[in-house]
Parts: sequence; structure tokens; C-alpha cells
Amino acid sequence: MSIRAVVWDVDDTLFDYTAADRAGMREHLAAEGLLDGYETVEQALTRWREVTDAQWARFSAGETDWQGQRRDRVRAFLGEPLSDADADAWFDRYVAHYEAAWSLFPDVLPALDALVATHRHAVLSNSSLLVQDRKLRVLGVHDRFEAVLCAAELGVSKPAAEAFHAACEALGLPPHQVAYVGDHPEIDGRGAADAGLLSVWIDRGGAHTVTDDGPAGPRRISSLAELPAILGADTRFGAPSTFG
Repeated sequence: MSIRAVVWDVDDTLFDYTAADRAGMREHLAAEGLLDGYETVEQALTRWREVTDAQWARFSAGETDWQGQRRDRVRAFLGEPLSDADADAWFDRYVAHYEAAWSLFPDVLPALDALVATHRHAVLSNSSLLVQDRKLRVLGVHDRFEAVLCAAELGVSKPAAEAFHAACEALGLPPHQVAYVGDHPEIDGRGAADAGLLSVWIDRGGAHTVTDDGPAGPRRISSLAELPAILGADTRFGAPSTFG
């Protein structure tokens, strides 16, 4: 059966989150006078990403709420027991720099244009609707998607099958008629495949080494320019895998 809809991840799939985060934090740390505490800017940015990944994992596991993970990112990064108000203020100052660096990847609009007449589209993110709805509007692509679903409101995060199935239900389609496109090999790629969707993992950097375990697993691409060809027919069963 053919694929009728595409559900998209946002950060580092449609939106260049890593570049925006790094640029925003670099400007923020300079403005806050915090770079002197590190040997290099790269060391500071690496530390921020480590803290971010750790707190996102806590949020995904249900150990903290959306605002809590933001506050704990600040506290862990600074090593200070800040009040909620002070942590919020620090994070808000960072966000101003971060948002100034927002941009889509250059392959996004061509891919959406190529698929607009043939496939329906939605978003499933492990973020919050408040954040991602605004982000998609600022980036000018919100109207491209029938539905925008986020973990903070769903109460379940990828890679849980329930998250992917909620997106399929929002479209009124069974999982085998839906493709999912995301950048993380396990959270997105393996999670979507295990939930019964056609899973497409975009690995722009080519830095990951993952063992292919058959055609039911994720299909790896390096650019969204490859996506229309994959969606042209149901390639989930019996076709050679491009994952490897």
C-alpha cells in the first residue's frame, strides 16, 4: 500500500537547531561575560550541549516537565542553585540570541514543494507545542502541516510507539500509510520503524555508524532531495535497504 502522508521531526530535520543553538549560545555567553571560564568557545558550547542532552533525556523519561528541564539546564551549566525566576530570566536572554539565528535547512522547501501535491504532512516533535508552533510560523512553513503534535502536550515522547501512532491518528491514517522523517537514528529512525511507519532517517553529517538489521528498519538519506524517490512507492518490504 502506498505512503499517503509524511510526518516530520522539526529540530535538526527541518530546522537547523544545532547551528542556531551554537550561534545563539556563543552570543549569549559573550554578552553574559561567561566565556572567560572556559579555555575555548568550543569547550563552552560542548558543555552546553552535554547539559542540554542530559536534561532532554530527563524530560523524555517523564522525570521533569518542560519548564523544569529548561531551568535545570541553566542550573547545571552554571553550577549554581538559581531560583526559578533567575533561571527563567537567564534562559530567556539566551533564547533571544538563539531565535536570531533560526533558519531552515536549504533542502526543506524544495522537498516540501516536491511532495505538496502527492502527500499530506504533519509534525511530531519531542518539544512543546508552544515552542514548535511559533517556530514553524516564524520560519514560514506552519501552513504546510495539517497537524503539529508535541511530546509536552501528548504526555508521551518518541521513541514510544504511542507518540508515532498519535500522529497517524491525527491524520486518520494507519501507520503503514505514513512515513516519518527525523534526524536521530534511534529516537526517530528506529522508533518510527518499530511503530510500523516507513522510517526515513536523515543523516546529513554522515557521522553515525549503525548496523542495518533489514528492510523493515530506517532508510538512511543524506539530503531531503532523496525523499521523493523513496516515497514514490512502498519500499518497506522486499526492497534493498539504503541504511548502512
